[in-house]
Amino acid sequence: MLRIKTSLLIGACVGAIATSASAQQEVVVRIGMAAPMTGPQAHYGKDSERGAQLAIDDLNAKGVTIGGKKVRWQLMPEDDAADPRQATAVAQKYVDMKINGVIGHLNSGATLPASKVYNDAGIPMVTPSATNPKITQQGFKYVFRTIGNDGSIGSGIAKYVHDTLKFKNVAIIDDRTAYGQGVADEFEKALKAAGGNVVARQYTNDKATEFSAILTSIRARKPDLIFYGGMDSQGAPLYRQIRKLGINSPLAGGDGLCTAEMVKVSTIGPDRNIYCGEAGIQLSQLKGGADFQKRFNDRFKADILLYAPYVYDAVMVMADAMVRAGSAEPDKYVDALAKADYQGITARIRFDAKGDLQNAAITLQTFEKGGRAPVGVIQ
Repeated sequence: MLRIKTSLLIGACVGAIATSASAQQEVVVRIGMAAPMTGPQAHYGKDSERGAQLAIDDLNAKGVTIGGKKVRWQLMPEDDAADPRQATAVAQKYVDMKINGVIGHLNSGATLPASKVYNDAGIPMVTPSATNPKITQQGFKYVFRTIGNDGSIGSGIAKYVHDTLKFKNVAIIDDRTAYGQGVADEFEKALKAAGGNVVARQYTNDKATEFSAILTSIRARKPDLIFYGGMDSQGAPLYRQIRKLGINSPLAGGDGLCTAEMVKVSTIGPDRNIYCGEAGIQLSQLKGGADFQKRFNDRFKADILLYAPYVYDAVMVMADAMVRAGSAEPDKYVDALAKADYQGITARIRFDAKGDLQNAAITLQTFEKGGRAPVGVIQ
């Protein structure tokens, strides 16, 4: 009996040592995901968090290894409230945590100040949604984007409304955020270059819900179209008030208006009275898009709002760079990230010298019969 007990004890010790050695081989990789989780844009933040979590779940299920070591992936979401100051605080928190990489921020206004914090600390940041061109014009080695920028979105919409819809006289409103003003400026520049006229340029903010004074002034100018640079949290009440004031001009905007909330308000008035431009190609038109939609729905019991597929791809392209570099250390995989050639859900992801997505596609959409309908793709 003594021999048996001794053998069992030795076997247990060997097993414990083996288990301990195996555990030591496991690498924990923490991915930050910064977006508004509170406030009027919290629905975007939740959508983004779900996209990131689905990617993390898939990576863990695949048993990905880096440098021969098994990896356990962890998502570390933080709320920046779409506020530049809070975004900077979140960025510094990630730096102090020695995070392996960051997905975000969602808004351009939050991303611009945060990007400097990450770049100075040498932590790669991939934004899946912030579209202001200035983000990648700073010459930062550690900053990347997996979505088209305002230049492509604004100019694409302007070309379509001028050349195809034949709208010549346009009123422009923006919310003074880096995103809203940026896409509105690009739209105005392209519209004028095409021969169109800006009959009014008005401003609001990203917390406003009352626009009657602005719209009353615009109504007197009788524009063919109203362009809004901002998100649906203002775009939806803006559209309701356009209709209430008897203004017949359609409303157009960037990807911030390509949402389910705008589908709801589009039923007020005639079809094809709202247009939006969304970076990328509509999920239903993408290879693997339907499968991604189903897996997302099954996992979260919710529909995709807007950015979740881009967030998913941002996580995956970062993970791919780590695997190719054989390291999750930021300074060791950043060069591999810059040389990415990854087939994602939303696009074939390759970055140019600035960190922008190469060959970014823009889908122009309208709203009809209580849903969205693509009207063209610009590559």
